[in-house]
Amino acid sequence: MTIGTDRTLEDDVRDILVFDVYVEASAEEIGLDDGLRDTLGLDSLGFVELRAQCEQRFGVKITDADFTQVHFRSVRTVADLVRKLRGGQQR
Repeated sequence: MTIGTDRTLEDDVRDILVFDVYVEASAEEIGLDDGLRDTLGLDSLGFVELRAQCEQRFGVKITDADFTQVHFRSVRTVADLVRKLRGGQQR
């Protein structure tokens, strides 16, 4: 999996969901606002894996205070959290 210059954080979060968390959807099928629990079926272990993969891939520390349903509701909210933790940087 190569990260190109035209990729977004949202694209990378989708790839984490497909290739690391193993949701049963392709990256193209995952909408920005699809519910990670309700639509994609993530369970508690899936959320923990998503958190760990985001920390590793994006070089951020997601505290317990940030590991909430508000921030882990959808691809968009996870990407927004990563942006915030990286100080607003896109990549």
